[in-house]
Amino acid sequence: MNMAVMNPKWRTRFWGVVKYELLWNIRKKKFIGILLIAFALSTLSLSLPVILSNIVGREISQNPDYVINTGAGIGGLGMFLFAVATVMNSISGEFESGTIVPLLAKPVSRTMVFVGKILAAFITLLSAYALLFIYMTIGGSLVYGPQNNLHLVPLLLLGSIFSTFVWVAIVLAIGSISKSSLIAALGAIGIFIALHISAPIVTVFSDQAWVLTYVPGTGTTGYVKDLGITVSTGTDNIAENIIKYVLYPSSEVTFFKLGVTQPGHPQPIIELYTEPLSLVLIRSIAVTAAYILIFLFLAWYAFKHAEILE
Repeated sequence: MNMAVMNPKWRTRFWGVVKYELLWNIRKKKFIGILLIAFALSTLSLSLPVILSNIVGREISQNPDYVINTGAGIGGLGMFLFAVATVMNSISGEFESGTIVPLLAKPVSRTMVFVGKILAAFITLLSAYALLFIYMTIGGSLVYGPQNNLHLVPLLLLGSIFSTFVWVAIVLAIGSISKSSLIAALGAIGIFIALHISAPIVTVFSDQAWVLTYVPGTGTTGYVKDLGITVSTGTDNIAENIIKYVLYPSSEVTFFKLGVTQPGHPQPIIELYTEPLSLVLIRSIAVTAAYILIFLFLAWYAFKHAEILE
């Protein structure tokens, strides 16, 4: 018998794993549901101004920066939901359904399976986000007129995927350790909710809001006073920060908090510190990369040493 058939090349085996995972991803009802919801919300955001303008009899103002300012409108919640829908059962589901046994009976290593699943998740998210960005770019141009800086849309796309992979890594780590898709989803949801509830409170009232820069999520919020724009420091905002840095590379971001209100006086706004936008961007990228690497390592280690038959 031909040895090439009995022992196919590493590349053939690896792409076999990737194709297997991609087929699984595109058949997931929850992923299709999230994608349809994203398109529905994008359609609503584009069509609602048109409907309202027709009702009041007023033309829509031209907005040449609509696409670059809104991107695909995915946002932190959208990234989180896409991450959960894509990978919540990528590893844990194999154990729950028992498919891990025939999968590892093939001439593939656990590391190959794990890396193949990561690449499949990347391709899945890239395809979904690309469709959303193309849709919003065309829709924004039709509704708000010719758009500026469309050459920066690929940076928005890649930045959004990079931010999403923080949640991908967290979900995979929880799922690999617990071998439960339900625990992977609920654990990630708990982390997401806790961070997004506490972040605005800490940002507004604490002197230590800088710590939010080093946790997943929205981070703390600062302002570029000269331009009147906000800048969020968290892992969810890589795409927006890249675009703002490209457009305004020398900007300084100032961070504030609310002071104690005195009777008869307006609540004071206390300036805490100022730092370059470039530093905000570099630090958020470094923090994002660190979280991705740490949680992917935990996921790989748990999968590598998991008992198949328990």
